[in-house]
Amino acid sequence: MRDSRPEESVETRPFTPRLIGSEIIVVFAVSLGASALRSLVSLVGSLTAPQALKGQHAVLVGTMAPGRPWLDLTYQLVGIAVTVAPVALVAYLLARSGESLRTIGADLREPGRDALRGAVLAAVVGGTGLAFYLLAFGAGVNLNVVPDQLPDVWWRVPVLLLAALENAVLEEVIVSGYLLHRLARLGWRPWTAVAVSALLRGSYHLYQGFGGFVGNLAMGVLFGRLYQRWGRAMPLIVAHTLIDAVAFVGYGLLRGHVAWLP
Repeated sequence: MRDSRPEESVETRPFTPRLIGSEIIVVFAVSLGASALRSLVSLVGSLTAPQALKGQHAVLVGTMAPGRPWLDLTYQLVGIAVTVAPVALVAYLLARSGESLRTIGADLREPGRDALRGAVLAAVVGGTGLAFYLLAFGAGVNLNVVPDQLPDVWWRVPVLLLAALENAVLEEVIVSGYLLHRLARLGWRPWTAVAVSALLRGSYHLYQGFGGFVGNLAMGVLFGRLYQRWGRAMPLIVAHTLIDAVAFVGYGLLRGHVAWLP
């Protein structure tokens, strides 16, 4: 006999802890979780290479088509678009649960406050991070991180700025905002959620070496706690964009002109 009960629709299906957990796994499987796995493999490769870690390079933004600037530009723009695509997935999933990017503070409601908080945070974290990187590199536990290895063409700086924005939007929307928001819905304690978020942030920077892991772990703790306090991802996006923009563009300006830069 045919069951006469109405089928349970997607709209009426409860958003259970099991579904939340599955959603988190899926999001990170196609984004920064996959990056963490690749980063771990990269670190193993670096550790087993004949050269010491400080004798190896980790290029952050490099050419993809040497000698073919228009093709290189196309690759760069396509790569940025593909990398940031998981943010659209997160926006969709938030909407499915009756929320939005506004729920995690990834919006333009408070531009002045977000910009001020982000700028102050960038100044503190950027300077401290550079000092820690130089110490880690000097101690031989980090690769030589090369922020920019693009050809000297007209689109170099715009692409570097877009790459900085891409990193910031991807990481802060997904790792700071989305993950901590979902873990809070699961009832996780704030510090436990921050610890998971920070470990994830450090893990996808393992390709830089142990210094990159520890430095980003500390940054993850700070950014995670600030997100929990402010309830907004936008100041973190501003800070992260400024930090990466200064690193990417500043490297090209300082390279070969200062002795302390590897």
